[in-house]
Amino acid sequence: MPRLALLAPFAFPSVRGNAVTVERIARGLAARGVALRVWDLSITPEATLEREVAAYRPALLHAFHAYRTGPAALRLARRLEVPVVVTLTGTDANHDLVDPARADVVRRVLEGADAVTVFHPSIAARVADAVPAVRARVRVVPQSVRLSRAEPFDLDARWALPPGRILFVFPGGIRPVKRPRAPLAPFDRLVERHPHVRLLYVGPVLDPEEGEALLRALADRPWARYLGPVPHDRMGALLAQSDVVLNCSVSEGGMANSVLEALALGRAVLAADIPGNRSLIEHGRTGLLYRDEHELEAGAERLVLDPELRARLGAAGRALVEREYPPEREIEAYLDVYRRLAPVRTA
Repeated sequence: MPRLALLAPFAFPSVRGNAVTVERIARGLAARGVALRVWDLSITPEATLEREVAAYRPALLHAFHAYRTGPAALRLARRLEVPVVVTLTGTDANHDLVDPARADVVRRVLEGADAVTVFHPSIAARVADAVPAVRARVRVVPQSVRLSRAEPFDLDARWALPPGRILFVFPGGIRPVKRPRAPLAPFDRLVERHPHVRLLYVGPVLDPEEGEALLRALADRPWARYLGPVPHDRMGALLAQSDVVLNCSVSEGGMANSVLEALALGRAVLAADIPGNRSLIEHGRTGLLYRDEHELEAGAERLVLDPELRARLGAAGRALVEREYPPEREIEAYLDVYRRLAPVRTA
């Protein structure tokens, strides 16, 4: 049976967004009978990667993250004479593609790929403007959600919450692009008026300076806490205990896993008004968007005071995900991309 090689910048058991995406897609493809193997480039030496992939003899390579995995994928594809698909991440499209130190690498990868996939039309347009020669090879494949609540998460054992608490959860890697400290000043004022509000951070520290800055900022804020990374199979149970999920990012790669997962669980979402979040959040219908610190505070207070609003937004968000982003549609879209390039069989 023709085989598929997936090259990931990070892979399971990492809880980074890229790892979550690759694990979800790999599981979905395997369930359809596709023979595949995932290589984690963060722990696999280049010589080992080349030897193992050559021995595996894939019919097609799929690289996630143009800058981190794209160059290796192109070298292997040329050596093995097989096609290569590259999936662009948010960092690729919003930062590396315009970074003088990285843009040339990303452009070469995009120009060398047989197909390029992105998560949203806004990213496709950005790529086409930056690298016009790639326009015809770009395919939009929206993300989906696979989030189990089977594994329990004992939040009370980690943080004693007050009766009647309203819990905001900030899920995501701690790094500047996610702006983890953005809610702190607005929540200082919010907690003065509503002492039962709590803010919980969950995710790995991906930037040590940002991590240290966040911990310093939390030291004198007893209403906020950083919990660290949580295994992805327990995130469903944790997010289900939240009242509101926050996203304060500077940019996203079309749609954030954390926002999709919050919507799938019926949680209210308060998110920065950026293109990646607008792909999922319609203000006042599937969540609330904010443009500045004042709107962040005002939106959070609305959600604190109005449980019916939280419930309505959560229900609409869940319906959106079920209708527009089912896992089967995501997997079928990738299979369609593969079949145009190589004989990939499914069960």
